[in-house]
Amino acid sequence: MKRMLILLTIVLFSAGAFSTLFADEATLIDFSMLKADIMANDKGTPTQNRATLMDYGTVAGASFTDDQKAVMKTSLAIANWDVLLASSSRFVDNMVRSYTAEAPSKQYGTVMGVRIHFPIEPFNSWASIRPPFEIPAYEPQADISDDGEITEAENSDGITTKSRFESQEDGQPAYGVVKNVGTIKSIQVQVYGLNFPHGLYTTIIDSTGNAKEVFMGYLGFDGWGNLRWDNPGYVQEVRNRELRLYPLYPTSTPFIKFGGFRISRDAAHQGGDFVGYFKDVKIIYDKAVLDTDRDIDDEALWRIIGDRETARKVWEMQRFGQNQVLRYLESEKQATENDFTTSTTNEQQ
Repeated sequence: MKRMLILLTIVLFSAGAFSTLFADEATLIDFSMLKADIMANDKGTPTQNRATLMDYGTVAGASFTDDQKAVMKTSLAIANWDVLLASSSRFVDNMVRSYTAEAPSKQYGTVMGVRIHFPIEPFNSWASIRPPFEIPAYEPQADISDDGEITEAENSDGITTKSRFESQEDGQPAYGVVKNVGTIKSIQVQVYGLNFPHGLYTTIIDSTGNAKEVFMGYLGFDGWGNLRWDNPGYVQEVRNRELRLYPLYPTSTPFIKFGGFRISRDAAHQGGDFVGYFKDVKIIYDKAVLDTDRDIDDEALWRIIGDRETARKVWEMQRFGQNQVLRYLESEKQATENDFTTSTTNEQQ
């Protein structure tokens, strides 16, 4: 009888621990890795981030010259991120004073600094901090030179490898994409607060394209702090979960990617400038599929997932490139003169 009680205790303990046995932690994005380090401007200052550089000249069309296509590049460099104000706050003065910048940190080197100019008037408002393009999940590995030349890395065995924007090794931060994600248990943002009473939201995009925004908390503190969201729908006990069997192949493993932040300002709080700093975003999640040593390499034989990912990658590039080409055209049409030219006086003959 005593032995049966001991065995029953072990079984119950194992059932409770099994739900967290395969849970994993990952850094979804680390802004200290997004410092500009290539493609210097006329002043010698780097403008793009090597690891996340994207070339949208390939989808620009035949009407552009080779020189124009050569500069059609962008990256997740901190200064490239967009700050989009609510439509009711989108006045020119507010938009000009809302932007991101590299912020030197004594503790972390470089982090993302954000300035948002909210309206002074007492009404609710918000601002989204978004990457310059939707982070691609299937962008292949590439070798990138100092002048921004992108050469896709060769894959000798023909097997699908990790994309450029996901972590290449266990424990390393990703550039916005984490694959093999089942249920998200928790999300954590490391942020530097300056006693602003504003709220912080984080946006996560899943493999089906659905964006989910979660409330992290308020920024009313001073210094570095961790704001955390715990999934209220996460079922800890395995016995209470709905168990299903899914085909192991050729189902693509689900993923999530970082969609940005949103800062909300209540009408009762002071408007004007908001300043904040972000270090990273981390997640704790259940794996969608366990890594096992299988007898047959299905993908090497059938190439089903590889073909699907190639088609998805082409679609991502087309969607990304169209928006970037429109921005390039707008920048080319933009006036560059700051002052009027001085009129010359004609001498009378």
